Amino acid sequence: MAQKGVQLDRETFSCSFCLDLLKLPVTIPCGHSYCMNCIKGFWDQEDEKKIYSCPQCKQTFTPRPVLLRNTMLAVVVEELKKTCLPDEDCFAGPEDVACDFCRGRKLKALKSCKECLVSYCEKHLQPHLDAAQLKKHKLVDPAKKIQEGTNVCPRHNEGMQMFCRTDQKFICYLCPLDEHKGHDTVSVAAERAKKQGELDGRRQNIQQRLQDREKEVKLLPQEAEAIDRSADEAVEDSGKIFKELIGLLEKKSSDVEQTIRSQQKTEASRVRELREKLEQEIAELKRNDGELMKLSHTEDHNQFLQEFPTLSPISAPTNTTSTKMHALWFFKDVTAAVSEVGAKLQKVLAETWTNVNTRAVFLKFSSAITLDPETVNSKLLISEGNRKVRFTTGQLYVGRSARFATPQVLSKESLTGRCYWEVELRGEEVCVAVAYSSISRKGSSTECTFGAENDSWALSLYGGYSDDWAYFRYNNVQTPVSGPRSSRIGVYLDHSAGTLLFYSVSETMTLLHRVQTTFTQPLHAGFGLSHYEDTAEFIELK
Repeated sequence: MAQKGVQLDRETFSCSFCLDLLKLPVTIPCGHSYCMNCIKGFWDQEDEKKIYSCPQCKQTFTPRPVLLRNTMLAVVVEELKKTCLPDEDCFAGPEDVACDFCRGRKLKALKSCKECLVSYCEKHLQPHLDAAQLKKHKLVDPAKKIQEGTNVCPRHNEGMQMFCRTDQKFICYLCPLDEHKGHDTVSVAAERAKKQGELDGRRQNIQQRLQDREKEVKLLPQEAEAIDRSADEAVEDSGKIFKELIGLLEKKSSDVEQTIRSQQKTEASRVRELREKLEQEIAELKRNDGELMKLSHTEDHNQFLQEFPTLSPISAPTNTTSTKMHALWFFKDVTAAVSEVGAKLQKVLAETWTNVNTRAVFLKFSSAITLDPETVNSKLLISEGNRKVRFTTGQLYVGRSARFATPQVLSKESLTGRCYWEVELRGEEVCVAVAYSSISRKGSSTECTFGAENDSWALSLYGGYSDDWAYFRYNNVQTPVSGPRSSRIGVYLDHSAGTLLFYSVSETMTLLHRVQTTFTQPLHAGFGLSHYEDTAEFIELK
């Protein structure tokens, strides 16, 4: 009670001009007290009349009273400031809800009353805490809307304590009798309880997700370390392997070079020997030719006949053709053998390297593909935004010439350039294909089934567990495909390069089949289904 009395005195010691505690308090002859500056300013305006008055009791004074500081009052005010003056942050700022009952500088509101539509500071809230009738009022956290009157029904001028779920609006208790008659209406508290339940559910969901994500974030450094460690090991191991390969190639290159040089020396020695033989043969032939020429010029017949039998016989000619060709063939054979090894090595590297980090590269060329309802067979049902197809009972499709006679469907989009897409195939026998739009749509299965002619390429998957779980079909020729079993297939197309790749997609990608050809038309992706409940779907890639 003592504290309450001091707070009441605060108004007693406030200036009626500025409504704040007295500053340099002065008491004028009538007994009323003011701030010295406040009363001086007021009397300055009355200087022309030479008659000075008290703003409260209107008593006049002549001449103008001399203002002297009321020492005792100043001491009381200072003590009052020490005991009950609120801290600076207790006063309401521009963004705060101010007490509607405070005079002068207003304090922050502690509560707002939804019945009185007024906000109160701690002092002025006291009647709502003490008076039995006021205790029934609904007190809420300070709200500006209450001060602005937005919680008052504009039609009935009553507090809007109800909520219309039909119109999603606040209403008063009279609104359900006219404007909102027959609507689903509840008390604001009931609607708040319902929304609070939804809010709590959302918070629980968010908190659970936060916990999950925080756990994942904590695990990410370990994952990053594992990635770095694995990458370092891969670099080191692959570096060693390549060094070994390079060493092996260098050794093989050195061996081939030594073989070639050795053969070169052998052939060079052979050529030198052959040259010596040929030079000897030439000298011998020249000597024989000289003897023959000399004898041919002998005029004496008897002498000619006597010397003719003594002529030296001509030796057999040296054979050079076979040895020469053998040397050339040897060097060409070596070059051809090295070239063949190089070609095989390049092919192995090219085919093997397509399995390393392929998906991240291919995803750059991912394409959104949808199915064309104009081409779907009547036994197939399209769904999921024209991305999924299922083999089911007959559908009532309007007949069109573009529709397949067999359970197949083509994509709406034509594919050129570089494209990548992934499909999910499930069932007893399902195929993913690419085909020209000119593929036959009518006739027997051997005429219009994917892979039956040279205008389509198809990879089919079996649902069983045999080793032969997939095969590739083109121009009615089936080729078994080996690789890890997967229901998800990745397809990469480089139209201009004539490259078509089929991959088994799981944690890694494994090349199942490669097509290298020349595409003469734009291509369309397609699905072929064979049994009831078979499904095929284009996967949305992110």
